[in-house]
Amino acid sequence: MSPVTRSSSSPADGGTPRNYGLGSRAAAVLVFGSSAAVLVVEIVALRLLAPYLGLTLETSTMVIGIALTAIALGSWLGGRIADQVNPRRLVGPSLGVSGAVVAFTPAVLRTTAEWAPAMLLLIASLTILVPGALLSAVTPIVTKLRLTSLAETGTVVGRLSGVGTVGAIAGTVLTGFVLVSRLPVSGILMGLGTLLVVGSALVEWRTRGWSSTPVLTLVVVAGGLATMVAPGGCDTETKYHCVRVVADPDRGSGRTLVLDGLRHSYVDIEDPTFLQFTYVRAMASVVEAVFPEGEPLAVYHLGGGGLTFPRYLAATRPGTRSLVSEIDSEVVRVGRDRLGLGSVAGIEVRTEDGRLGLRRLAAGSRDLVVGDAFGGVSVPWHLTTVEAMADMRRVLDEDGVYVANLIDHGGLAFARAEVATLGETFEHVALVGEPTDIGLVPAAAPGGGNMVVLASNRSVDLRAVQEALDARQTGWKITTGDDLVSWTGDAELLTDDYAPVDQLLQPYDLRGGR
Repeated sequence: MSPVTRSSSSPADGGTPRNYGLGSRAAAVLVFGSSAAVLVVEIVALRLLAPYLGLTLETSTMVIGIALTAIALGSWLGGRIADQVNPRRLVGPSLGVSGAVVAFTPAVLRTTAEWAPAMLLLIASLTILVPGALLSAVTPIVTKLRLTSLAETGTVVGRLSGVGTVGAIAGTVLTGFVLVSRLPVSGILMGLGTLLVVGSALVEWRTRGWSSTPVLTLVVVAGGLATMVAPGGCDTETKYHCVRVVADPDRGSGRTLVLDGLRHSYVDIEDPTFLQFTYVRAMASVVEAVFPEGEPLAVYHLGGGGLTFPRYLAATRPGTRSLVSEIDSEVVRVGRDRLGLGSVAGIEVRTEDGRLGLRRLAAGSRDLVVGDAFGGVSVPWHLTTVEAMADMRRVLDEDGVYVANLIDHGGLAFARAEVATLGETFEHVALVGEPTDIGLVPAAAPGGGNMVVLASNRSVDLRAVQEALDARQTGWKITTGDDLVSWTGDAELLTDDYAPVDQLLQPYDLRGGR
């Protein structure tokens, strides 16, 4: 006797759909699981692409758009094919093939990003589109399997649509709040790929008595092996970053903290006064020129990374109190475990968003605010606005100074907008950088890179700043006044209501460093 009961179509009752014998519980599990898997793939794709495209509004929009396209395409094609082919033959392959693609995604994306970056957007689109469409096809296929009577069409379609939505919500919450914070993204996708292949095997065995599981299992295993040898791996994957620590071959105690492929901090674990990056030496030059030598300061740092500058201030100005807001707790842990950043007197690190941390500070409580949360691929836009700058001004005392690291390339549209925004808030603004980048030397096109901006409500001895820059052999110059206004041009102010930072910022090849 056949395990599947079929009821024939009858003209008298309007054509009763076939009953393919799929139970309501099994149908709900399939729809719930496949819908959840689509959202897991979408969210994890953002983490995989962040080291190469930045965690920007544009990247997020692209990934969401591709995922929605996959859902629409899969739903449409799945329903159409289910009307033409026995739907029992479709569920297993949809799950299994999507599982194989998901398992290979980390290796494929990272290899493409390193060896064929021009193809990255196309390959990334396919790694989201293919599994997303296959998994989204499961709902209309299962709906076809569950329809036994036209009289209950609304009930079946409504119930399974609701179950699919709940599954999508569950996949979103599980990934965002649990999986990404506890597992590497490659592990998440390998695990999901395995679950999908196992699900495919169960469906195939239940409905057809055989399966292609051995082949798909080999594909998943191959995906895992490929991920292990693919370039672009991380020492630690956090909720926000792909983290690596690289030893300096020319300086035994030197370590570089790499976040999402960008050299973020250089730390000499034995000598905190050693400053490798030019922009950090420029910041130190500003502090040396603005504040009396050796005077302890009350400092607030937006962004922590390797804590290079807080450690420098602690070593050169004993008694300095530095409060650091670093949003990524795992970066703090890596710094403590691998960069020798244990307990340093006078440095307190809070795991929090910088804008929220800033709002908690008392008015006039800081001599110095240091901004170093701006990356070369993405920028936390809410730290760039007039409203954020007003908060900076509020927490500084009357002689306080705000010093920030800016990174931009190309037309420097973001840097110009940020300097203009600071000029709206502070009475005195100056910019430090390569002469060609800050408009002091004519250039066909500025090279871009790091610049340091300083802002205050009291005048600053710019000649002393320039002397300090020269003493540290930065090669950088300082500009202010009319020259800076001319450089800024007609740049728009950034506000909480309008801050298109992701569109203004021009990133660059991460392998070039900073």
